[in-house]
Amino acid sequence: MADTTLFYIDGALVPPAVPRPHDVINPATEEPAGRISLGSAADVDRAVAAARRAFPAFSATSKEERLALFARIVAVFKARQAELAAAVTAEMGSPKWLSWALQTDSSIVYFESFAKVLAAFDFEQAHGQSRILLEPIGVCGLITPWNWPLNQIVTKLAPALAAGCTVVLKPSELSPLSAFLLAEVLHEAGVPKGVFNLVNGTGPEVGAAMSRHPDIDMISFTGSTRAGVQIAKDAADTVKRVHQELGGKSANIVLPDADLDLAVTDGVKRCFINSGQSCIAPTRMLVHRSQHDEVIARAKAVAETMIVGDPTLDETTTGPVAGAAQFAKVQGMIEAGIAEGATLAYGGPGRPQEFNRGYFVRPTIFADVTPDMRIAREEIFGPVLSILTYDDEDEAVRLANDTLYGLAGYVYSRDLGHARATATKIRAGRIFINNPWFDFEAPFGGYKQSGNGRELGEHGLREFLEVKAVLGWDPEAEK
Repeated sequence: MADTTLFYIDGALVPPAVPRPHDVINPATEEPAGRISLGSAADVDRAVAAARRAFPAFSATSKEERLALFARIVAVFKARQAELAAAVTAEMGSPKWLSWALQTDSSIVYFESFAKVLAAFDFEQAHGQSRILLEPIGVCGLITPWNWPLNQIVTKLAPALAAGCTVVLKPSELSPLSAFLLAEVLHEAGVPKGVFNLVNGTGPEVGAAMSRHPDIDMISFTGSTRAGVQIAKDAADTVKRVHQELGGKSANIVLPDADLDLAVTDGVKRCFINSGQSCIAPTRMLVHRSQHDEVIARAKAVAETMIVGDPTLDETTTGPVAGAAQFAKVQGMIEAGIAEGATLAYGGPGRPQEFNRGYFVRPTIFADVTPDMRIAREEIFGPVLSILTYDDEDEAVRLANDTLYGLAGYVYSRDLGHARATATKIRAGRIFINNPWFDFEAPFGGYKQSGNGRELGEHGLREFLEVKAVLGWDPEAEK
């Protein structure tokens, strides 16, 4: 790996304006996995200037040129996938299988998916005597989280490039090593200089400088609702577009006629994947009161199959949470669940007994959870499942919607029509029925305080486009 304390700006690795070394901690060992430098507003200025210079030429490239670029990116990414997956495991504790199968494989699929969308997309549309032109919005600031470090970069970067935009990326300072490798991939693939730029740093410094920058036309942010609110405030003075994918507290409605083996097994695994560090995790399982005891027994049996351990080992299903702060937060929420009277059905506070270091959390299931408890209302971002009961379906839907968030929802029923009817009542941006196959082109985003705008597919591409209406185009003159 090249010197990760450097930034990638204008097609080259450059030193920060003022070097500030920052160790990237491996959450499984609590030892440094690498080192970066934290940037400043001066570094953002330099990256934005490079992106601004590159925009006229890149925005004028043809669809065919961008498709060829995507093909080269995918080829280089595949050649370096093992290296990228290892970096994700080292920087945020993702188990080896997950780093390969989802963290990096999904990034490849998203590049391929947006190439497909780009190939079919019409950037000019006739509208009577007028012409609708869909044009790249300009320089885009991408601020991405630590939990799916490559995945969340690519869901923004791919549509930005497909649209013809140029980019300044700030990855999370907790998991920046894979982003640096991605910069190498893009360089090797021949992304023109200035089109992609990477500056490491913290949200309050580099993220804020990007949000306030007058030469950044759009901010795309994934992270906490708290941080999203601040970014929107910072961006307001320059009236730039702000696209946000924020927190979630998703409900999983297990209808009385559901296949409990499928619903509970899938619900627990989806809640605990990536150590619970997923914004769409179904962290609230809503079950009919008559099925409560059976669901608890089934949920415990699923949790018992999970192997918490060294994320570099093949047999590990669940690694650590991403860092000390997240470990403390999750432990505090588990303690709060106990203090507020929920029944601890599985797991509990503290590390698994075989660990004396590393930010490992015991997969935890709470029963007898009531809607007013913190574990039922706040996003925990750890392997903690709350099981609540309902007496009828109207109550189940009301409980599902009784949240500030609206990112995702889940419904299980043997009757597909029944499940569809329930899904339409959930106020959330993405609903999963009966453990469906993942659709990489379905739009992704939230209602309420889960954000605004959408990622993925054609909807994701449109986020990076401006709409220009040209009146008096006179289509007859083209014949």
